[in-house]
Amino acid sequence: MASLHSNPLFARLADAERILVAGAGGGFDIYSGLPLALSLLHQGKQVYLANLSFSALDGLPVDDWAAPDLAAVTPDSAVHQSYFPERTLAQWLRRHGYPSTVYAFPQTGVRPLRAAYQALTDLHDIDAVVLVDGGTDILLRGDEAGLGTPEEDMASVAALAALDGIPTRLVVSVGFGVDAYHGVNHVQVLENIAALERDGAYLGAFSIPRATQEGALYLDAVTHAQQQTIERPSIVNGSIAAAVGGSFGDVRFTERTRGSELFVNPLMALYFAFDLPGLAARCLYLDLIEETYLMRQVGSRIAEFRESVVTRPPRRFPH
Repeated sequence: MASLHSNPLFARLADAERILVAGAGGGFDIYSGLPLALSLLHQGKQVYLANLSFSALDGLPVDDWAAPDLAAVTPDSAVHQSYFPERTLAQWLRRHGYPSTVYAFPQTGVRPLRAAYQALTDLHDIDAVVLVDGGTDILLRGDEAGLGTPEEDMASVAALAALDGIPTRLVVSVGFGVDAYHGVNHVQVLENIAALERDGAYLGAFSIPRATQEGALYLDAVTHAQQQTIERPSIVNGSIAAAVGGSFGDVRFTERTRGSELFVNPLMALYFAFDLPGLAARCLYLDLIEETYLMRQVGSRIAEFRESVVTRPPRRFPH
């Protein structure tokens, strides 16, 4: 049994030497894992970064592919592309003297994504994986009032759930509340976290303080990404960074949120940590997406499942 003064997430990673931190949901999700990855690097761990990518990876040269469906993105990859979060992060990492390769998975179904994860973990003899979601839709089991955008998140969970040769597999969620825009009811998120606690799969929560080295570097990385991707900055990481910086309420950091009312608050700066196999076991449709090869198949299987299930009615916060 762990002591109160020790962090259960870092306790699970204490014996790991080669850790993969991977963004689950595409776009800038890997940025959501940056404070955690930096903390592990500062502890002397070998840390590798990967992301399910929304970028145009098909145009990368052959030499940039480490394996099928596994691109090794460097600061100098595809300089002609304006939207390339993995390259933008690689450039920031090089600027600060960190290892600057960010692996990228194209949007595929579960089968090829699992093979790509297997190739990456074999390449670096990975002994722990932390799957990161910027948002909370990765915590939804399928019968909630709204699922947000679950396709990429749950394809990533399914891909890793079967790789039981990796000793430690974890999920972290940061940005509580940002998925309300996509119809997620966060009372149901809390209900699911409580159920995961009963199952022994919840590892607790902790904040990203801006007074820490990792918190300050994260804010710098998000600012850099916003400057490099002016037309499509990350709303999720912009919200998380605003919360880390102490902002509250309807904060404006991009024109992309014009016409929407944000509710930036301290809960967005919390990491919620979970055991990945325990989280996967609670998903009601994970077996239905198991044999998919295309991301659109994942989406259609989830939609079919939703037509067959009675959803839980949304609930309001009582306070």
